[in-house]
Amino acid sequence: MESLRGRLLIAAPPLVDPNFDRTVVLMLEHSDDGALGVVLNRPSETPLEDVLPEWRTLATEPTQVFVGGPVSPDSVIALVRGTPLGTPLESFVPILEDLGTIDLALDPLDLGAALDDLRVFVGYAGWGAGQLEGELDADAWFVADLERTDPFSTAPETLWRTVLRRQRGRLAMFANYPADAGAN
Repeated sequence: MESLRGRLLIAAPPLVDPNFDRTVVLMLEHSDDGALGVVLNRPSETPLEDVLPEWRTLATEPTQVFVGGPVSPDSVIALVRGTPLGTPLESFVPILEDLGTIDLALDPLDLGAALDDLRVFVGYAGWGAGQLEGELDADAWFVADLERTDPFSTAPETLWRTVLRRQRGRLAMFANYPADAGAN
């Protein structure tokens, strides 16, 4: 299978795992060894300024810390758009064009003016070797292209429907799938 790095996984309804129901996952890594991504549409109740106040001014609204997934909830991943000018090359890991991750141990004042967006995630979505491929074969996920605004959506609560609506054909109809299919 071709790498899904830089693409979106959209949870197919109804995904049984509550960690991923109606989620949109940006794939950060995907290889024969496994896959890693962050859930783009699960803001937490924790304001970024409570945990990383020095990064608050660079954060995109909403400025809460986001729940990136159920794996390693103590880990932190910072997703950025732009080219951090003053950043050592090893501290910025590109994913697609000017989208990448950055080391939060850096001083944000040293980044330069080219950083456009920042979002901080705790935890991540992870799959072992062959696990994601099995879920894709079972139709648990739809795969879609990333649009520039997706990782930093100012309305993350609508991202699942938004991404599905812009798809072609039968995939777009899933945007209207009710939250509780049993209530119909």
